[in-house]
Amino acid sequence: MLVDVDHLLANPIYSPERCSIGFHPLHTWPAILIYISLFVAPFFLSRERLPKNKQTTLFAIHLTGLGLLIHMALDWLDCYL
Repeated sequence: MLVDVDHLLANPIYSPERCSIGFHPLHTWPAILIYISLFVAPFFLSRERLPKNKQTTLFAIHLTGLGLLIHMALDWLDCYL
């Protein structure tokens, strides 16, 4: 996933003892709040009044947020298991 491109900013790039959550810029809590908003935003927008192409865009935003949240959850599990 492209969200892991921020690992290239770390020195060393990979460290098995390092927790990604809170260390890498795209794995910080403010970024995770943005991912949550991407996931829940389509729930607050009325889909019935939108044209079909906008509904598809909302669904893509929803799935992107879901994918990012799953990624963060898996990285969090790596930190504590």
